[in-house]
Amino acid sequence: MEKMNSLFPSIVSRSQSSGLMNFFVPIISIVLTLITGSIIFILLGFDPVYALYTFFISPISSTYGISELFVKATPLALIAIGLSYCFKNNIYNIGAEGQLTMGAIFGGGIGILFHDTNAFWLLPLMIFAGAIGGALWGLIPAILKTKFNTNEILTSLMLVYVALFILDYLVVGPWKDPFGYSFPKSRPFSESGRMPLLFDGLRVHFGLIITLFLIFVSWFIFSKTIFGFQLKVSGYSPKAARYAGFNQTTLVFFAFAICGAFAGIAGLAEVSGPIGLLYRDISPNYGFTAIIVAFLGRLHPIGIIFASLVIALTYLGAEDAQLFLQIPSAVGFIFQGLVLFYLLGAELLINYKLTYKKLL
Repeated sequence: MEKMNSLFPSIVSRSQSSGLMNFFVPIISIVLTLITGSIIFILLGFDPVYALYTFFISPISSTYGISELFVKATPLALIAIGLSYCFKNNIYNIGAEGQLTMGAIFGGGIGILFHDTNAFWLLPLMIFAGAIGGALWGLIPAILKTKFNTNEILTSLMLVYVALFILDYLVVGPWKDPFGYSFPKSRPFSESGRMPLLFDGLRVHFGLIITLFLIFVSWFIFSKTIFGFQLKVSGYSPKAARYAGFNQTTLVFFAFAICGAFAGIAGLAEVSGPIGLLYRDISPNYGFTAIIVAFLGRLHPIGIIFASLVIALTYLGAEDAQLFLQIPSAVGFIFQGLVLFYLLGAELLINYKLTYKKLL
């Protein structure tokens, strides 16, 4: 009697994943996203070529558009490179949005305290306070994970909403601008508390230089230091890391602290750069979107730079799509979700294969 294949496949781990396919995963996910996006635009009744041009080319067809691309990419790249410290160690910190918010609160609080001060030390102090605020907020799930074995995904995610409620309370309460006509915002920072602009007439600010510097430092740490080696070994094989004598608790603390500090600096750069004050919606979900950037960039500093530019383009494209195509700007989140979907799907197929069992 001939055997029949099972209707439902089993997922079996591959003995060795393809290095070449690992390299092409981001490209494949982007191409599939463009194809799916074209289908969506066709179903909505738009010419897909014109719609994709409006979404991806039109926003960067001018000097100002290119500068705005870097403005959007700056916080994404900085948060993503911080997240790579956690992800390389198999720690899934989902709370970068909360750490960004606390960095903005800590650093912005210094700016509000010295709102009438013009001194060279104000901005460095705000940056330092932002890093401390983000790092302290990141250490909370680290403590809960190492001391009580809690799931860092849940704790870091819940702390996002705690941070957002704290910011909301501050801008409608004690930090509300007395001359702001009751709008939920703080006093504007002084000129010394603002990120210097790099080019006249454009919004690209000094936060870009900070981001590139920290990306270079991270590349050096990952490739040239014992700490970077410990992070990678601990992520690939926790048993081997313990056998080698690596202190997993220390690695968890450092990974969360660095990630939180980078997100905190990104939050401070956002409020002291383009915004110039604190208010409720300081971030269009940069902390969550940076997770996509980190994985699209394969957790590599150079890859993260290019991935941040691609994902930043979805923010600009969504604005142009709303203006010229008359569709909601939420289409940008659809494209971000598609990138993540295809990225994870390709990752699954590279590391696992589908097999069908024979039935009698």
